[in-house]
Amino acid sequence: MTATRPGDVVWSPPDDARSRYRVGQYLDWLEATHGVALPDRPALWRWSVEHVEDFWASLWRYFDVLSHASHSTVLASRRMPGARWFPGARLNYAEQVFRDDGRPPDAVVIHGFSPTREPVTLTRAALRADVARAAAVLRALGVRRGDRVVAYAPNIPETVVAFLATAALGAVWSSCSPEFGARSVVDRFGQIEPVVLIAVGGYRHRDAELDRREEVAAIRRALPTLRAVVDLEYGRHRLPDALGWRALLDAGTTGDAGTTGDAGTAGTAGDLTFEPVPFDHPLAVLFTSGTTGLPKAVVHGHGGVLLEHLKNHALSWDLGVGDRLLWYTTTAWMMWNALVSALLVGAGIVCIDGDPAYPDLDRQWRLAEATGTTVMGVSPGFVMASRKAGLDLAARRLPLRVVASAGAPLPPEGYGWLARQFPGTYLNIGSGGTDVCTGIVQGDPLLPVRAGEIAGPALGVDACAFDPLGRPVVGELGELVIRTPMPSMPVGFWGDPDGARLSATYFDFYPGVWRHGDWVEFRADGSCHVAGRSDATLNRGGVRLGTAEFYRVVEELDGVADSLVVHLDEPGTNGELLLFVVTDPGAALDDGLRGRIVSALRTQLSPRHVPDQVIAVPAVPRTVTGKKLELPVKRILTGTPVAEVASTGALAVPGSLDPFVALAARSAGRSGGAGS
Repeated sequence: MTATRPGDVVWSPPDDARSRYRVGQYLDWLEATHGVALPDRPALWRWSVEHVEDFWASLWRYFDVLSHASHSTVLASRRMPGARWFPGARLNYAEQVFRDDGRPPDAVVIHGFSPTREPVTLTRAALRADVARAAAVLRALGVRRGDRVVAYAPNIPETVVAFLATAALGAVWSSCSPEFGARSVVDRFGQIEPVVLIAVGGYRHRDAELDRREEVAAIRRALPTLRAVVDLEYGRHRLPDALGWRALLDAGTTGDAGTTGDAGTAGTAGDLTFEPVPFDHPLAVLFTSGTTGLPKAVVHGHGGVLLEHLKNHALSWDLGVGDRLLWYTTTAWMMWNALVSALLVGAGIVCIDGDPAYPDLDRQWRLAEATGTTVMGVSPGFVMASRKAGLDLAARRLPLRVVASAGAPLPPEGYGWLARQFPGTYLNIGSGGTDVCTGIVQGDPLLPVRAGEIAGPALGVDACAFDPLGRPVVGELGELVIRTPMPSMPVGFWGDPDGARLSATYFDFYPGVWRHGDWVEFRADGSCHVAGRSDATLNRGGVRLGTAEFYRVVEELDGVADSLVVHLDEPGTNGELLLFVVTDPGAALDDGLRGRIVSALRTQLSPRHVPDQVIAVPAVPRTVTGKKLELPVKRILTGTPVAEVASTGALAVPGSLDPFVALAARSAGRSGGAGS
């Protein structure tokens, strides 16, 4: 088997790509209806960022966005922050989900899989009926436009129903997954003062029944604005003094959850109505993951998420009526919002709760096969683990047209493995963030896929790399920036009425330009490589080193399961480069493994990449969405209290920061850096 090298072409658009893929069909429509003739995808991208208003107006018409009032203009102001999109429009995200797209009422639109219970499905008609009843229940509990409804719930169909019901009312949604500790949830939900909490009392993880009733009780005590608590009745454990979800929906129940509010009559599918709201009316509050400190409450609007996801899902992911999207995610990650938004373009979705690699790495692939999944999202870590385990999927009957990956850089070997497992399947590799609730750079089915590279900026995203002086750079690492507004940029941060925190987060470094916080290199053809977080990128002797390249080399080695690298700056020196590794079961970090790590980094990268110390740890600290906590670890090792840099209850592995806290404590008592 030939090794995949960086830059190798692993997929090329077929000759009929322009007629086969939806982005090509959009190009033809643009020429036929607007007289805008563009020969290829690079020309389309240039037009989309040079003619911003025309591009987004065309998408509004192409996707036939439902609006109860006409907008006066497309973009009232290009100033960032402060851009105002489609003023005067009145729409509702949930209404677009339920518009008639030609599918029959009995078409299955949601599959739900979980170790906690048997698989469930929802048809289009059942989804509409449940959302209507849930909206009626929330309305009877006093939820009105602008009120906040929060969920402490896993990725199951009921959570999707609750979100769409909240959106239909013009209320504001936010969610956390139930593996979060109470403190982490309160750090998030406490900022937005919710009136209703939807929760689960427990769930099954692997072979264990987890009881979350104490966590829910602590959350309730810390949220004095709650009027009601609704128990989704998922798993064995029931929440005391809470309203029962199924009883509310099926029969209409009056109950007192220790608060005021009458659940009233559940309602029927015919009762589903939608509150028309302005384009920038809050739809959901997403929280930053904690990789750069405590979570920020990022407010996203109905119109921004709606229009951006219509564009992204149809024109980049090539999703449409008849497709089915499977993307493992928790409800705390923006990918959950992106998963639900597949419903906007007429696709079905697969909701998965539980450990994504249990009982084995093949589980997700089996579910894709069983559900007829046509578009599947997989994390880079899952891809590389499947590759390392030697999974052979090429002979399986997976109907995948598109395999997508995001959340962290995918090594070139991952591209090659996917291309061999799914010959002819389009690979869409991208990078984006909670901040914009979408991709910033990603693939396009009209462009080739090269190993280790992302095809380029997404349509309508004027992304490039800046040097420290704010000058665009090509062929070298720089800060990832966006130079013109996007509709899905945040409406604001909750509790930031003058926008000072929002401006300081994204716009102060380069005034008037969005600084995303990633370190990226763009090539002359527009393709790019994301090296990692710019605030965690390593600076050794004045040379920038991306963390992703370390992980690509180290985690390929037998005996290494995971790794994390940080650089401790020391004025007047090259600082100290520390590499932390988690060994495979049965392996140990002995002199032999240390030697192989050092040799691989020296020969495959450079002598600058050789760490000063290689240290074993039980687990790499990650958020529940899989992001490595590079910057928080660095700050802990340089003396910052852990409570100031990370929300420990939101860790994928509880206690995974403890070894770094202990290392910092030992180092504080002696000279010579971080210790051994």
